[in-house]
Amino acid sequence: MALLEEKVISVHHWTNRTFSFKTTRNQTFRFKNGEFAMIGLKIDNKPLLRAYSVASANHENFLEFLSIKVPNGPLTSKLQYIKENDTIIVNSKSTGTLVCDYLLPGKNLYLFSTGTGLAPFMSIIRDPETYEKFEKIVLTHTVRIPEELAYRTLLENLNNDEIYKEITNNNFIYFNSVTRAEWPRKGRITEWIKNDKLWEEVGLEKFDPINDRVMICGSEEMTAEIKNIFIEKGCEEGSTKAQGNFVIEKAFAEK
Repeated sequence: MALLEEKVISVHHWTNRTFSFKTTRNQTFRFKNGEFAMIGLKIDNKPLLRAYSVASANHENFLEFLSIKVPNGPLTSKLQYIKENDTIIVNSKSTGTLVCDYLLPGKNLYLFSTGTGLAPFMSIIRDPETYEKFEKIVLTHTVRIPEELAYRTLLENLNNDEIYKEITNNNFIYFNSVTRAEWPRKGRITEWIKNDKLWEEVGLEKFDPINDRVMICGSEEMTAEIKNIFIEKGCEEGSTKAQGNFVIEKAFAEK
């Protein structure tokens, strides 16, 4: 295991609970879109590391991460104060199960996220291979209040983005919902799935386990609930050993 030192390029505070930051990227650091790495800080000359999904796509020359702020969290209580030119450490080995390779071939790909669970999907939706494997990519992001909808402007305009419009070819669909404030799409994502309103809203046919594939990333409760919904629909979980109809990240759920 090699620990790489990376310099912070920029920091963006979305709310008093969430922030994202970009760092330099060592040329030796390789990852599959959707994977996570152990990253952190040196505290008293000892590395303090936590698992973070890489939000940047693997073709970019920088790394980007999305984080919550935990007041008493051993790492995030300090990480939230990083600024430009500070140094973070990154474990050179990435891993994870939120990778398209671990899904069976299909027609539509649904990416269900809550909070900072959005991070791995930010890399997947900007990967040209994703659009070669699936006809439509649907990203859902559910948060408590609208201000927590990180990257919303980018996501709303991805199909028209100068760089990404040639990749998405208008096949990317972004759906957000809010649980604790007035918003056009209110409610937990599980409710939208259970009452079949989601498929209406995104303009696609009802979920079909033969054609449709799913990735889930968020709180433990949300991950377990959505996993059970799709198991009841006849889906099987994929892993690094066998492809399936859906995958979740076992290593961590948004903490």
